[in-house]
Amino acid sequence: MKVIQTKLPGCVAIEPAVFKDERGFFYEGYNAAKFKDAGLDLSFVQSNVSRSARGVLRGLHYQWPNPQGKLVSVLEGEVFDVAVDIRHGSPTFGQWAGVMLSADNHRHFWVPEGFAHGFVVLSEWATFAYQCTALYDPKADAGVRWDDAAIAVDWPVGAPSLSAKDQKAPFLEEIPVDRLPRYTAPA
Repeated sequence: MKVIQTKLPGCVAIEPAVFKDERGFFYEGYNAAKFKDAGLDLSFVQSNVSRSARGVLRGLHYQWPNPQGKLVSVLEGEVFDVAVDIRHGSPTFGQWAGVMLSADNHRHFWVPEGFAHGFVVLSEWATFAYQCTALYDPKADAGVRWDDAAIAVDWPVGAPSLSAKDQKAPFLEEIPVDRLPRYTAPA
């Protein structure tokens, strides 16, 4: 397993050891001991799978309070996956990191609590899987506008297909501070 730091501290790409032969491949999608040895002491309580067509953009989503960390991967197809630091007081507040995830590269992306998350589908279809550190909480469900110019995510699509919820998400500057996660400096 190889852990690759992105430009956002805590958000990392993870490349598992993939064993291939003429019959196919095998890899560990998650191994608590190996992740802990790599500095990622994670515990998951919910697992989700979604399938979306080319051009579908989901996000930028987060929960507050009751934040979720997400370990995300793609089982079919390809997506451009994004994390945005929305922790009030963070030195990287409003900055984003993006990772290409595909069924071919087997890469995972760790999006810690306190970050908004979204992805756009680049292949005909994509099946997206994610493990969450907290249960979905409809009362804490929130989002940031996908095309917020202050964040300036470089999405590789021009006119994505969006849900009604994502179309009317607020810009980051419109979200009251008490509706954002708080940054805690590392010890």
